[in-house]
Amino acid sequence: MIPVTQNLAIEESEIAESFVRASGPGGQHVNTSSTAVQLRFDARHSPSLAPEVAARLIRLAGSRATQDGVIVIHAQTQRSLKRNREEALARLVDLIRRAATPPRPRRPTKPTRAAKERRLASKARRSRVKSARRAGPHEE
Repeated sequence: MIPVTQNLAIEESEIAESFVRASGPGGQHVNTSSTAVQLRFDARHSPSLAPEVAARLIRLAGSRATQDGVIVIHAQTQRSLKRNREEALARLVDLIRRAATPPRPRRPTKPTRAAKERRLASKARRSRVKSARRAGPHEE
């Protein structure tokens, strides 16, 4: 089990890892070793996540989520496979943690009377400026 929050954990079997060769500089070592990690987590069909958490996770993941609701995280910044695995897992856990906290509901507010008066005064001022332009001194 991989702990995410105090009351949420995901099974290690739900995560699929594949190792590929990292791109970029690195000399002869980079051509022979597969140090980059591609982590896949099926959020939509995960038994560990509630449906609303899974939906938020897919929305948060953005372009890292496929059409089927699979989150794909690619880590290749570290030189060792072990550190790339840890980084990819940490990124997934962080994403799930952010999705697990429900968004605060928006409370609609009303403008104060003073704010309404300021708005109307500025509109009247602007109206006078524009009407003064229309009846300009150049008209014949």
